[in-house]
Amino acid sequence: MTNYDVVIVGGGIVGSSTAYFLRKNGFKGSIAVIEKDPTYAKACTPLSWGGIRKQFSNAENVHLSTFGLNLIRNLKSEFGPESDISFRETGYLVLASEASVSVLEENAKLQNSLGADTVLLSQSELTAKYPYAQFEGIAMGSLGRTGEGWFDPYGLLTLIRKGAIAKNVTYLADEVVAIDAGREAKSVTLQAGGKIGAGVVVNAGGASGGAIAAMVGFDLPVSAAKRYVYIVDCPKAPEEFRKGPAWFNTDGVYWRPEGRNFLFGFTPGEDEEPKPDWEMEHHWFEERLWPSAAERIPVFEEAKVVSSYVGHYDYNWFDQNGIIGRHPSLPNFYFGNGFSGHGIQQGPATGNAISELIIHGEYKTIDLKRLGVERIAANQPLFEKNIF
Repeated sequence: MTNYDVVIVGGGIVGSSTAYFLRKNGFKGSIAVIEKDPTYAKACTPLSWGGIRKQFSNAENVHLSTFGLNLIRNLKSEFGPESDISFRETGYLVLASEASVSVLEENAKLQNSLGADTVLLSQSELTAKYPYAQFEGIAMGSLGRTGEGWFDPYGLLTLIRKGAIAKNVTYLADEVVAIDAGREAKSVTLQAGGKIGAGVVVNAGGASGGAIAAMVGFDLPVSAAKRYVYIVDCPKAPEEFRKGPAWFNTDGVYWRPEGRNFLFGFTPGEDEEPKPDWEMEHHWFEERLWPSAAERIPVFEEAKVVSSYVGHYDYNWFDQNGIIGRHPSLPNFYFGNGFSGHGIQQGPATGNAISELIIHGEYKTIDLKRLGVERIAANQPLFEKNIF
């Protein structure tokens, strides 16, 4: 049986970042990353929007995304002079009705205290700044002027993965089907056959995080949540709109420019969560997204869907926040799961945090104790108000 000092289950953004930062932070032992889909065709990361923002209601999320932002801004020094993930730092615009103004104000106060460049805009200021839009029913908007935008998610994953491989991390194309654990995790069993001994096991399984945790008898409330992305053509959209921020309407519908097109998505209500399969459903655009967007941006009346696809969130059904840290009774088993759509922006910081726990036994960069798995057993959710 081959033995590794660290076995990471899942080679997406969290797993690859954990491997990369273990090496960067000085870990000398052997590391294996086991990825069941080395093409990443149905992984969470490549199918994501690739967004990054600081507009959160919890300090931990602001810190996690700030770490990711700093990495993106320093790509060339981190990964080489040719590194580029097409980062567009054009901001997020979050709209609020009168009933949500106090929440937006509270969130902005926290964000600004942590260094975020968030500004609040009144209805009249929104109208002056975005004359092509309609703001009836909108009392306030929250705009991240800098430090927010979007990028090529697969490009970032590829850079980190190649960086880990260059630092002597082994990637195995296989699937973990069982984990042998007593007082600690001892080995993982692979679908192709055989076992791998493990000094440490990291659950970075994305949407499979709950199933992986179940292998060691832990009920982790993480599984796939199906989300839709619609690629929309709107030839008459003004140029200033194409250069603007990502928009988040009050009803969970959102969109952003992407080249000559626009990307649309939405957050379904709890009572309308779709089955987590890979079937596309086109009626959502006609029934929910188009009416919402056209009311806000009149030129969208002539928008047409040219393509669409399905992606999955690694969704934390308990409180929609990442679950990061050590297993409460298996001292060598670690979690990096349940980011509910924020994994691509928070994965690098999560990998760094897990590496610190493994190497030092404590967090050094960001205190993430509140995101530990213990909050689930204690039934103390840490809700994030800005979920989209």
